[in-house]
Amino acid sequence: MNLLPIGKNGLILALFALVTTALVAATNHFTAPQIERQEQQQLITTLEHLFPAGSYNNDLYKECIEVTNHQFLGRKTEQRAFIARFNEEPVGIAIETTAPDGYNGAIDIIVGILSDGTVAGVRVLSHKETPGLGDKIELRKSKWVMSFDQQRLVDETDPAWKVKKDGGEFDQFTGATITPRAVVKAVRNTLLYYQLNRERLFTQATRCGEPS
Repeated sequence: MNLLPIGKNGLILALFALVTTALVAATNHFTAPQIERQEQQQLITTLEHLFPAGSYNNDLYKECIEVTNHQFLGRKTEQRAFIARFNEEPVGIAIETTAPDGYNGAIDIIVGILSDGTVAGVRVLSHKETPGLGDKIELRKSKWVMSFDQQRLVDETDPAWKVKKDGGEFDQFTGATITPRAVVKAVRNTLLYYQLNRERLFTQATRCGEPS
């Protein structure tokens, strides 16, 4: 049996795999910074839309602190919070949080909160919910997420912070109750986290992604 053709074919396949891997690595290397810049700009735009125009005059994106609380913020890893200030005085904060119990997995959210605890705005950053059903949590798909605007959490027993099917005040989606239920719970938990940590959040040194 002539093994030479088999060995030659194997070598060709190995070289092809090596070249393909190198091309993928090179593509990732050159496109990663551009993707990172696009994600950064998207977040900056989102932050600018969370708080009323003229209510703050600092660079929100640069006023960043790191927060970690699995119980209230849905992740064991660090997330970010961005402080809004007017003439150096804190007027609000936008906290990244996660709803771990979405229908198709975790839903990443950012919650803007005014200093008095009122919701300034909520936006979904990423999700894998079902198109046409659960994706109505996106502002570009529906206005549902704006139902949080100007809402307040009285305390941890506040019955309003549930979907209507569970006795609360927030609408659910036809055929997709799990998704809005998860988001409402995540926003509620974020507000509770803010109530319990307000002073520390506004006095914590601003730093994100810096070495300890």
